[in-house]
Amino acid sequence: MTPRPESPLGSAVDALHAALLRAGESVPRVREILAGPIEEQVLAAVLRRAVPVAFLETVASTRPWSERPRVLARIVLNPKVPRALSLRLVSQLSWRDLADVAAGPWVTAAARQRAESLLRDGLRDMRVGDRVTLARLATSGVLPLLLTDSETRVVEAALFNPRLREQDLVTALRRDDVVPSLLHAGSSSPRWADNYAVRLALVLQPRTPLAVALLQISSLVPRDLQRVCATAGLRPLLKASAAAVLEKTREESNPRRLN
Repeated sequence: MTPRPESPLGSAVDALHAALLRAGESVPRVREILAGPIEEQVLAAVLRRAVPVAFLETVASTRPWSERPRVLARIVLNPKVPRALSLRLVSQLSWRDLADVAAGPWVTAAARQRAESLLRDGLRDMRVGDRVTLARLATSGVLPLLLTDSETRVVEAALFNPRLREQDLVTALRRDDVVPSLLHAGSSSPRWADNYAVRLALVLQPRTPLAVALLQISSLVPRDLQRVCATAGLRPLLKASAAAVLEKTREESNPRRLN
């Protein structure tokens, strides 16, 4: 079989990578390489590979690359980037690159935490469509805040995020200022609607619409039905329904009481 010809991009990336490996940690040689014509696409691809630290540091301080967020993001995501350099560059990234950094397996913990902090701080100024996209891929450090979004589309996207943990969702449902969008989306979510902890949290949340809360009652175990009956602030009709289901459960478990 005739081998497939290598793409021009792949050849350019391989050539640049080979030159960098030869240059090693020599800053003057790295600068000579950067002084030549390099396409941003090629540079970004090379930064996905293991490259000398001198190259990462030089790119980050050399124009025009030091002003290109895409290039800076690739430096932060590189496994060999020094901690101090990654922390310095994080604040210059776009929200999409910050999300990648927050989820990067090779990124230092400090850089991930900084990326999550910047994302949380910038949520208020983001467009709805961008918040929806972020909700689908956000990390656990950002997801709880997205669950408080007033836009239903944002909350629904967060509920589908595979990084969302049961504990974080239940905590959001228990908040005194829980948003209506989460109560509705959580009760109808294909992923979470049948989750017992979520159902219980919906019932125990005074702000849950009565119709939604009543739908969950029949799925609760006796211990939690008693808890509903004893919880202050819940609607009388909801408590009465819990008491009725509890009594029915007791009768079914003790048939002799019916005689």
